[in-house]
Amino acid sequence: MQFLSFILLASLLVGCSPLARVSSNTNAIREEAQVLIDHGQATGDQEVVTHAQRINALATDTHVQLSGLEDKVPAWLSTLWMAALAMVVVGVVIVLWQTGIGTAIRIAIGWLPHSKVRDADLAVGMLDPNNPENAREYVAARRASDPEFDAAWRRIQKKGT
Repeated sequence: MQFLSFILLASLLVGCSPLARVSSNTNAIREEAQVLIDHGQATGDQEVVTHAQRINALATDTHVQLSGLEDKVPAWLSTLWMAALAMVVVGVVIVLWQTGIGTAIRIAIGWLPHSKVRDADLAVGMLDPNNPENAREYVAARRASDPEFDAAWRRIQKKGT
């Protein structure tokens, strides 16, 4: 949440786009040039009027040229967005993992771990009357294939004896 607040604050501090700022400044320059033209005409100073008209024409041309430009996203902002996206993806994965929803999704799409499939195969073989495997062989195979199960088995065996 703090990260999203930081992004919002950063976007507010950055302000409007560079093109919008140039456009706004160009409009302000044109207004100032018009004030100078009016002042030059009121005082009879033709040189001020000429230069102010030139400034106004240049500002108008700049304003027209802005329509052919587009804003560029700064590299640091692109990196920031990519980092934010990566954090969201990692957060979603963690939530799915911790809540067990990820396991349900894996089962629904049929993506089962090889060790679980092997364990189920051993259990089916143990219950099949045509197979000579019994519970002792199932437990031995399970202990050999799953170190956590083996550690739990040994802990329970120590408590029992």
